[in-house]
This record gives sequence, C-alpha cells and structure tokens, in this order.
Amino acid sequence: MEIRSSAFDPGSEIPLRHTCDGEDLSPQLSWSGVPEGVESFVLIMDDPDAPPGTWVHWLLYDLPGDVRELREGLAKSESLDGGGIQGMCWGVDSFSRVGYYGPCPPPGSPHRYSFRLYALDAKLRLPPKATKKQVVEAIKGHVLAEAELVGLFGR
Repeated sequence: MEIRSSAFDPGSEIPLRHTCDGEDLSPQLSWSGVPEGVESFVLIMDDPDAPPGTWVHWLLYDLPGDVRELREGLAKSESLDGGGIQGMCWGVDSFSRVGYYGPCPPPGSPHRYSFRLYALDAKLRLPPKATKKQVVEAIKGHVLAEAELVGLFGR
C-alpha cells in the first residue's frame, strides 16, 4: 500500500499552508495498493522529533474501506462526511483538540512528520475523541497493510 500527497513529496518540506504558520489546513492525501478485505482505515499523523516525546497532530479512524482520498482542509469536527471519526490530538500524554493541527515545532532543526495509514479488516467503532493510545490498542490484530508518508518542517 502507498500513501501520497499532492501537497508535498516524500521526505520534502510540508508547505506553509499546512502548518501553524500558515492556514493550518490538512493536506490532500490519497492511497493505492489497498489489499482485499479492508473494512476501514486509520490515519495517524505525529512528530517523533518533538522535545517532550512523540506529538500527535491528527488522528482519524473508521474511514470507510472504499475511501482512497482525503481532500485538503478537512473540518476540525468529531465526525466527517462519509463516516470518518476524528480523535484527540495536540499533545503527548494530554490532548485538547479534535481534527488536524499541523506542524508547529520550536525553532531549530526541521522535524519529521509521519502520516501513517493503516488498512483494517474491521471498523473500530470507538466513540469520537478517542486517543492515539486507544486507537493503537484497538487496531491490534486487525491491520492488513500500512503505509507511511513523511514530510519535514522547521522554523
């Protein structure tokens, strides 16, 4: 399975419009090479280079198995048109926001931002505002394939 974005190439800089210094819009994402039997997708975007630990920027789950693209600028709401659900983000252990909140690192070296997509053989059926820990626990034993897109951003 492969995940890509029309906004940036793998390993390249994430455009300003998708960061806290710009419009903070979620980037367009699409995927291909999906295996048979997919019931739903999970998308986790995080920053493994954040000083306090891996910082969660976006958590999206129960995307229907027939979806192959997310448009730019998804709403920062608990539920999305088409059935996707957004979890809690914007932190390491304590979370305060729902929806996409883009790169916003402290000054210094660029950080890596991982967009990891999981193809599952089931729906998670977690309520909105689940945490990354809850989602990661719920996907155990259900992952058919995964893909990752990494972008960079520094200030």
